[in-house]
Amino acid sequence: MTAPARTARGSEELIRAEEPVLAHNYHPLPVVVARAEGAWVEDVEGRRYLDMLAGYSALNFGHRHPALIDAAHRQLDRLTLTSRAFHNDRLAGFAERLSALTGTDMVLPMNTGAEAVESGIKVARKWAYDVKGVPADRATIVVAADNFHGRTTTIVSFSTDETARAGFGPFTPGFKVVPYNDLAALEAAVDETTAAVLIEPIQGEAGVNIPDDGYLAGVRELTRRAGCLFVADEIQSGLGRTGHTLAVEHESVVPDVVLLGKALGGGIVPVSAVVGSREVLGVLRPGEHGSTFGGNPLAAAVGTAVVELLETGEFQRRATELGAVLREGLAALVGRGVVGFRARGLWAGVDVDPALGTGREVSERLMREGVLVKDTHGSTIRLAPPLTVTGAELEGALGTLEKVLTS
Repeated sequence: MTAPARTARGSEELIRAEEPVLAHNYHPLPVVVARAEGAWVEDVEGRRYLDMLAGYSALNFGHRHPALIDAAHRQLDRLTLTSRAFHNDRLAGFAERLSALTGTDMVLPMNTGAEAVESGIKVARKWAYDVKGVPADRATIVVAADNFHGRTTTIVSFSTDETARAGFGPFTPGFKVVPYNDLAALEAAVDETTAAVLIEPIQGEAGVNIPDDGYLAGVRELTRRAGCLFVADEIQSGLGRTGHTLAVEHESVVPDVVLLGKALGGGIVPVSAVVGSREVLGVLRPGEHGSTFGGNPLAAAVGTAVVELLETGEFQRRATELGAVLREGLAALVGRGVVGFRARGLWAGVDVDPALGTGREVSERLMREGVLVKDTHGSTIRLAPPLTVTGAELEGALGTLEKVLTS
């Protein structure tokens, strides 16, 4: 990065300025980012930090990837929004490329990840009534405990995280919660009213919780036998993060519906999508669902550029190769401040010895040493660097984590 133009106010003053005017729905680390490039960010005082969170996977291709920035600039000079009242010249090409990348038939473009989940729920219910023949208003969806699919009213209705749920009732009915990674419990919950099983192939907010080998294949077989849909939420796990385009590919599983978001917008604009078979997404008719901004030309241009990056396979390979470096480095820290970890590709949940502090405290110590991560529950931190990170940068971050835990 070139030298920044310094802001007139420093980090502490800017943080204090937020307090009276911003709703307290987040508890950010006390760093004020002003510039970024690649895997690095810079605060208003010019301090540099290695970004080991990557916007919860929204920045899989790093900050300001030149191909994505170029696509956005070119589209900004032409057309940004038409609404879906009219066609635009970017949407069909984006949908074709995304469906080909994911091996699906149809694409429903939306904006945020939560919108994709809400859309997936609506589609599954409509399919249950129109195709499966479930009686009106009786469709159910089976979900997993410790899930994180977003924070809208319907989604928190089936959350087991009381921080996200408490105080926001009454809740939307129609959901059954079973333990994650438990095929027997899942099978017991599925019945003739089940429209879909909705799960994350890897639970991100839960601490990068990876199921046993065979679990995803078991979900696919169970849903096929039961005549219901398998809906995979790949909003955090998808688009190269785990070493495959989709995390379900680790078990060669093909869901009926896949929910995408975060990295699909390249860290530039919010872009999400529901992709799936024609039999399922084809149940929607004009007027039954929509979004003014969903599929807008700017989003489609950036989304197409994201798909082009993934079509090369480069980022999937990087996640696989550097993921081995990440696992090796974390394994060396077990017993030296780390009590356990779960990792797949460039994504890890790291359980720190509680005697050394909470996940928040460890994150603050790493921040002071120039590495940005985010805690999740208890003494667990998440590592999800951009897929553009270098081996040397990754090893440097692991060395910093070792220093923070052992000093």
